[in-house]
Amino acid sequence: MDKKAIATETARMLLKIGAVQYNPHQPFFFTTGWASPVYIECRRLISYPAFRRRITDFSLLGLQAAIQQDGCDVVAGGESAGIPFAAWIAERLDLSMIYIRKRPIGIGPNAQLEGDLPPGARVLLVEDLTTDARSKINFCDALRQAGGLPKHISVIFSYGIFPGTTDMLARQNLQLHALADWQDILRVAREDNAFDAVTLQGIEDFLADPVRWSANHGGVANYGN
Repeated sequence: MDKKAIATETARMLLKIGAVQYNPHQPFFFTTGWASPVYIECRRLISYPAFRRRITDFSLLGLQAAIQQDGCDVVAGGESAGIPFAAWIAERLDLSMIYIRKRPIGIGPNAQLEGDLPPGARVLLVEDLTTDARSKINFCDALRQAGGLPKHISVIFSYGIFPGTTDMLARQNLQLHALADWQDILRVAREDNAFDAVTLQGIEDFLADPVRWSANHGGVANYGN
C-alpha cells in the first residue's frame, strides 16, 4: 500500500471508532499549553483487535526502510499511550522493549526508563500521536541520557499544524513517521459524510490558524510559551 492509501484507511478507522472529538465550547488543553477544539484519541484503537493489528501492519510498512537503513535494537513506548503500540511492534520485530516515564522516578540516568537499555542501543520511540513534538523530544532526551541512540519516532497520528515542529525535530536529528494527519481526517470525513458542515468548518477554521485559536481560547499564544 502507498502512503495515501495507508493514511486514508487509518483516518477511516479513527473516525469509525469515534476517536475524533470536536468541542469548540470546551477546548482540549495539551500538556504543552495549546488549546484546541479537536482531539484524536488514538488509544481507543487498543479495544479493537482487527484495527490495532492493521495499525501495526501500517506502522511496520512505514518503518521498513528506516529500520533497514539505520537498524533498530530496542523499541521504546512512551508513557502511557505509546506502551501497547510499542509492545505490538516489538513483538512483530522480535526486539527488546522498554518504556519511558514522563518524569524520572529516583535518580540516575535510567530513572525515567523501565526495562533494560544496553549502552549504544539504537532505539525506535513509539507513541500514539504527536501535537508539537515537544514531549517526544523529552522522551528522546531521556533515552540519550540512559545511553540509547534514538533517531526514529513512530506515531499513528500527527497534528502537523504547530509552528516550529519540523525544525525542532531536525535539530535533534529525529525523524517522525506518522500514518495520518488532520488533512487526511478532513478528506475522509468529507468522502464519508462523517461530520456535518458546521463541524467541518469549525475544524478547518482551527487548522487554518491554530496559534490564534489557542490564544483566543485560553491556551498558549506562541510556540515558545
